[in-house]
Amino acid sequence: MKKSFLTPALLTAAMTLTTVADATELKISHIRPQGATIDNELKELATEIDQATGGDVTLKIFAASALGDYTTVQERISVGAIDMAVQPAATAASRRMQISSFPYIAENWAQAKAIYGPGGAINKAMKSLYAKQDIEMLAAYPVYFGGVALNTDAVSPGDPNVDKGIKVRVPGIKSFQLTADALGYISSPIPFSEAFTAVQTGVVDGVIGSGAEGYYASFRDVTKTYVPVNTHFEVWYMIINNGSMADLDAEDQAALRKAAADFEVRRWAKAESDQTANEQKLAEYGATIVELSDEQLAATAAKVRAEVWPQILKDVGADWGQKILDEINK
Repeated sequence: MKKSFLTPALLTAAMTLTTVADATELKISHIRPQGATIDNELKELATEIDQATGGDVTLKIFAASALGDYTTVQERISVGAIDMAVQPAATAASRRMQISSFPYIAENWAQAKAIYGPGGAINKAMKSLYAKQDIEMLAAYPVYFGGVALNTDAVSPGDPNVDKGIKVRVPGIKSFQLTADALGYISSPIPFSEAFTAVQTGVVDGVIGSGAEGYYASFRDVTKTYVPVNTHFEVWYMIINNGSMADLDAEDQAALRKAAADFEVRRWAKAESDQTANEQKLAEYGATIVELSDEQLAATAAKVRAEVWPQILKDVGADWGQKILDEINK
């Protein structure tokens, strides 16, 4: 039998190196700048996962779309080139993912949680759609009810039947384009990376597709007026490549899923107050916040539902989409 000539110190060093080698670093992307709410919350999550797994799993956070825009990132997660992200659903991968940004599907935060939270109709639908892309959806991340940010004064902001004569940037997603048109604006699809410059140079006079948090983070210098007209309920999703998850042992998988579930619970508890705080930040930065009455919001919602919903349902598949809406309306 061969004898080991390693000293205790060398044995300890060898064991340490083995432990380090066995640790898994997961790359996780998000779309906001460093120091934004999501960035800080992911730093807290990283600490929690590190502690829960005894250092077996660590997160390396990439802020401000450093790994690509969210459409590219979702594609790269699908093939395992990136491990994780917290971001909006990319409809380029599946038109049915428009169900997540269906306009005026929720009227208040309680309804939103019932629809988008654990067990909700859209939550279940999104999990299924991600699964078809070899992605596991770990959590929903509620952000805000959407609105309109303008670099000009608002025109009849509470009346969707008035043509505003204002051109606004919208994401390249049909639901947002149709909603902007139904609200009386002139929609202009422009990539997010070009949106600020488009407003700054007067190519468009405003933006639809985000809410107070997003406008403060990325458009506050070109936002003169903010109209919280509740265009849609913004939810991002924490997603992970199935292979990246499978590479972890069972205990680390369980710890990661629990940390993600707790992350979602904390987010639902503070999302509404965060929305109010971000509207206040816009106001303090100089934007005029337009207050709309319940009657104005109801009339706007009714018009959009009547004009826009049938067109989006055709786009996502009428039978599939209607089943989800029927489940929501039960």
